[in-house]
Amino acid sequence: MLYEAQPNFYYCGPAATRNALSVQGKNINVDDMAKEMGTTEAGTNSINDITPVLNKETGKNDAYRSVEISTPDADAKQTDTLRADIVRTVDDGRAVVANIAGTSVDTDGNAHSYEGGHYISVVGYRDNGNTVTIADSADPNQAAYQISVEHLADWIATRGYATS
Repeated sequence: MLYEAQPNFYYCGPAATRNALSVQGKNINVDDMAKEMGTTEAGTNSINDITPVLNKETGKNDAYRSVEISTPDADAKQTDTLRADIVRTVDDGRAVVANIAGTSVDTDGNAHSYEGGHYISVVGYRDNGNTVTIADSADPNQAAYQISVEHLADWIATRGYATS
């Protein structure tokens, strides 16, 4: 993967999408993607603005689909679905893009806080998908970290993710 930090505070959607596509060997311009997603200084509205760009750049209309976790906390079924989606997507040579909000703690005990919302890429997993690898465009000093899939599901809660 060719990690790239976001160039400004509101480009997390295009940057997460670019990092996800780099797993497939693609190097897409973030400014072009931002235009397609309708990204403004207020950010990118929803995962539903990112999924069509992932499909276009992957070259298949149905390569990615949006999944919402609309509840305030993810339940066991939603967490199991997320785990299965991450394992399948990564095994297919792709990455998941997730829209997150709030604060979560990685496996090293470091807090990552995005109260206003943020987009990240999920680029790997271990332990049957119970621990996932995040590529985070916000801070090049913490570009990649591991998090439990339960924490990730709760981080996504009230929002959604794009998966294959």
